[in-house]
Amino acid sequence: MALWRIRATVDDRPGYLSVLTASLALRGVNILTVQVHTTEVGAVDDFLVDAPDTLDEAELIAAVERGRGRDCWVARSEARGLADQPTRVLGLATRLVRDPDAAGEALRTLLGADEVTWRPAAVAGGIAGTTMALPDPTGGSYELRRAAPSFTPAEYARAQALAELAAAVGRRDADQVTLVLPDGAEAVVRPATAGDLTGVLELHRACSAGTLHRRYLGGASLPAPARLGRLLEPAQGLTLVATATGSGGAAEPVVAMANLLVEGDEAEVALLVRDGWQRRGVGTALLRRLVRHAERAGLAGLVLHVQAENTPMLRTLRRLARPMVTERDGCLVTVSVPVTAAPAAVVPAQVRRS
Repeated sequence: MALWRIRATVDDRPGYLSVLTASLALRGVNILTVQVHTTEVGAVDDFLVDAPDTLDEAELIAAVERGRGRDCWVARSEARGLADQPTRVLGLATRLVRDPDAAGEALRTLLGADEVTWRPAAVAGGIAGTTMALPDPTGGSYELRRAAPSFTPAEYARAQALAELAAAVGRRDADQVTLVLPDGAEAVVRPATAGDLTGVLELHRACSAGTLHRRYLGGASLPAPARLGRLLEPAQGLTLVATATGSGGAAEPVVAMANLLVEGDEAEVALLVRDGWQRRGVGTALLRRLVRHAERAGLAGLVLHVQAENTPMLRTLRRLARPMVTERDGCLVTVSVPVTAAPAAVVPAQVRRS
């Protein structure tokens, strides 16, 4: 027996697919997997089959055509084709998380392309036979080519999702910086992920009751893990975490967290810094990065709710050297900071990360 890949267009009508599979079965062909790509001209069925060694390419095409299939493409396959398609895609996604610069190779593997070229010019995107133009979310575009078969809209959607994942991971890596504080200590600042929940819980447990009260304005109790999970990955906005760096280069527990929660064209900002790391410049650095993110996102302004006695936080806000409006209601001060949008220039991922 031999492995083959067969791709053919079948009219999307009841019973037509069964006619094709019956025609293959009459030739002793066993269908191992099938993927259906919906198109405007019919359903494009992609089969991985196990066929008798006596069958050649021409006989397989003839069997498909007798089963009412058209635009048939047949090619020999390898044992790795037996891998489950979702498993293959998850493997490629894992690779991109580790190395976002491998986007081109991941796209080639995903689509079986013969050639993948990155170009600095932006394109609208689309498919034309065996050529695919795919915008790179970080700037520029990819051009993918293969001898056969023609690309389908479903494959374009998969490639688009993979490119967006690579861009998201690249932005995360680009946003990670190492701060050198005035006292010589170092802290790594990066966007938070769901995997930071344990570290952020430990941060809250290490903070004094007064620090928690100033952050949450209503009490010193530890927030529920579910709430912290939502803060780490807000539906709209950004959360940053800062971790200390030991002498051996290993990341130590989270020492600060900064939240930017978007509502409409404004965002609410809040900071939490471990007691031993306060008044060392960490809060100021986090706040400035959130302001820059708000500028890139085109937000109109930031809003912070601060207790009147929280002099260090009010001093941190003044260090921004920006116009701001303050309103006091009892012991609560609301500070509004206008943001002037200054979109950053688009830099291709390959150039930026190099």
